[in-house]
Amino acid sequence: MKRYVLICSLLLIPVLGFAQTADRIERLLEQESVSYAQAALLVLEVSEHAALGSSPQEAFNIALEHKFLPPNVQADDTVNLMGLSSLVMRAFDMKGGLFYRLTGSQRHAYRELQRLGIVQGRVDPVMPVSGEMLLFVVSRALFTNEQ
Repeated sequence: MKRYVLICSLLLIPVLGFAQTADRIERLLEQESVSYAQAALLVLEVSEHAALGSSPQEAFNIALEHKFLPPNVQADDTVNLMGLSSLVMRAFDMKGGLFYRLTGSQRHAYRELQRLGIVQGRVDPVMPVSGEMLLFVVSRALFTNEQ
């Protein structure tokens, strides 16, 4: 009987982990604006710089330590599209074009992601990033980076 309970509990661990991930994605999709800490957590988990289950604050600190974010932002500041572009370019180690390689600026990171088709449509580089846009940009970056 104990063996049966142990086997069942071991089989439930992946299901519970998936449910937590699905809940987190659902919460992200509902948000109209995302903080730097939330964006850092998702981007760093996907780019394998942070372990799954890390907190947003830990991911934000890792991103600052690796210089993926500008030094003057706070964890709870709303991330804009240029900030997200810079985070994605650096976390995924995307080389970019000449101007990005020379300056490393957020504006050139944004333009690189536009050129690659990761950022699409008529969007303003300083607009706040919604949870839906965060998931879209990260999934496109992951797809582009794997090619």
